[in-house]
Amino acid sequence: MIVPLIKGLQITFSHMFKKAVTLQYPEERPNVSPNFRGLHTLKVSHDSAKCVACYLCPTVCPAKCITVEAGEDRNHEKFAATYEIDMLRCIFCGFCVEACPVDALGMTQAFELANYKREDFVFSKERLLEKR
Repeated sequence: MIVPLIKGLQITFSHMFKKAVTLQYPEERPNVSPNFRGLHTLKVSHDSAKCVACYLCPTVCPAKCITVEAGEDRNHEKFAATYEIDMLRCIFCGFCVEACPVDALGMTQAFELANYKREDFVFSKERLLEKR
């Protein structure tokens, strides 16, 4: 009856002195895979967003979380006057990035999405253009 107890204590003590499995999150950062799909970003070309408002990203999005409104500049070229992504609806599938013909949309390695208000999860064009 005492032999199983001693064997159990031996296993418990052997696990106590092994390396910790838990990641101490704020101090230790996790190693993110290179093909991880995190927060979206709009790429910049010649001091403006590369997006040409072709509407392929909202069309291909299965969650329907992308809103694009086109505008036209002096040279009659289309650009995205309004570009919004609702991160609460986004499933981070990456279809929008694959569908973009001008490589204007990308996904970063950022994964921290905590906010206090629902409105903060709607990323506007200006917020997507921020340097991370």
